[in-house]
Amino acid sequence: MTYLTFRKSSYSGHDQDCVEVAHIPSGFRKSSYSGRGQDCVEVADLPCGAAVRDSKHPDTGHLPFPAAEWAGFLSAALSR
Repeated sequence: MTYLTFRKSSYSGHDQDCVEVAHIPSGFRKSSYSGRGQDCVEVADLPCGAAVRDSKHPDTGHLPFPAAEWAGFLSAALSR
């Protein structure tokens, strides 16, 4: 299993309590589960799962999911 590589944020202080960040790939694509309209869900593959975001507001962030949770979500979505 591959994990995201986290590093200490440049905004953190010099003490041990700090914020860590990881690079999220920018390769978002329209999900195959989205409809034909312009409003859709976009998905990006992560080394350890997937991330989703709203195509109407891509700059507002994304939701990352670990591989097991993403697989469970897709299984539940496909069974409906």
